[in-house]
Amino acid sequence: MITGDATAKATEIEPELQDLAGRIRAWAGEIGFQQIAIADIDLGEAETRLLEWLDRGFHGDMDYLERHGTLRSRPAALVPGTIRVITARLNYFPPGARDAESVLGAPELAYVSRYALGRDYHKVLRNRMQRLAERIRADAAPLERRLGAVFHTRVFTDSAPVMEVELAVKAGLGWRGKHTLLLNREAGSWFFLGEIYTDLPLPVDGPTVEHCGICRRCIDVCPTQAIVAPYLLDARRCISYLTIEHKGSIPEALRPLLGNRIYGCDDCQLVCPWNKFAQTADLDDFRVRNGLDGARLADLFAWSEIDFLVRLEGSAIRRIGYERWLRNIAVALGNAPTTPDAVNALRLRCDHPSALVREHVAWALKRHEERER
Repeated sequence: MITGDATAKATEIEPELQDLAGRIRAWAGEIGFQQIAIADIDLGEAETRLLEWLDRGFHGDMDYLERHGTLRSRPAALVPGTIRVITARLNYFPPGARDAESVLGAPELAYVSRYALGRDYHKVLRNRMQRLAERIRADAAPLERRLGAVFHTRVFTDSAPVMEVELAVKAGLGWRGKHTLLLNREAGSWFFLGEIYTDLPLPVDGPTVEHCGICRRCIDVCPTQAIVAPYLLDARRCISYLTIEHKGSIPEALRPLLGNRIYGCDDCQLVCPWNKFAQTADLDDFRVRNGLDGARLADLFAWSEIDFLVRLEGSAIRRIGYERWLRNIAVALGNAPTTPDAVNALRLRCDHPSALVREHVAWALKRHEERER
């Protein structure tokens, strides 16, 4: 951390810091990132919006968002000494994946959010961010000696209270779309974000301009109308929240709206005009595993817990656990056409040990019975 005289000396090495920032961008490209930029840590306006959002209860039962308080909007409180955040993006749209719209249009199939079709992004992204951080620290050694300081870095990949999108906006990686995701003119939104918190006084990049204009396709297409206003999401209605973050019973009124989406939802991204510029991932880690880009609901519902754990080893889906996996598929089977396959699959789970699973299976079977009357 630089303090006192070292801070004054830092202004004398601005050209070296500029050069270092350029090298960081080059290294990031070598490691596989599509873009990298640097932000300062002033998130005052974002903090106000966050607190208002929490006050409205839009976070649902994601209690950790409240527990973390302002750590999320104050990087130096999370990691003392932080003055810069290096933020990076990595494309994830899986190459060769079955057309998303065709899966959504086939109610007997399971729709899984495109980001979760391959290996768990936390592991893939963190490994690359860590490699970049280590290279930065090694290269900064001469500057440390000149300043009489020791620089630090800490990597985050959606694993701590970090305002990823806000930091990326400040750094100029894109702008916040009306669906609240980051948008980039050259890459749309099919990418992950990662951060390196540091006390290196690197030169910062500036924000870009917004390009959503009057478009509201993401708002209009949302199956549950979770985007209650431009740039404002009620997570309690969001299918990604309901199928991933929410641990309890899915509200009955929302179940029919989930369709065949069993893990996450991409509708707001699929209709976004900027995603016509998106590129597929060039990492094998993000290639489709287990045929999850269009598997039959009845087949997935038949998986045992051992099947679930073994087949989804290294997948982000494994984080929700087997019980919620069955809960989600039961809802999708209830929304599927009434066929012997769908009904028989549900009946085999009528006596499941989990009350949560039994509740959603009973609801699904009732839907089929009502259709047959």
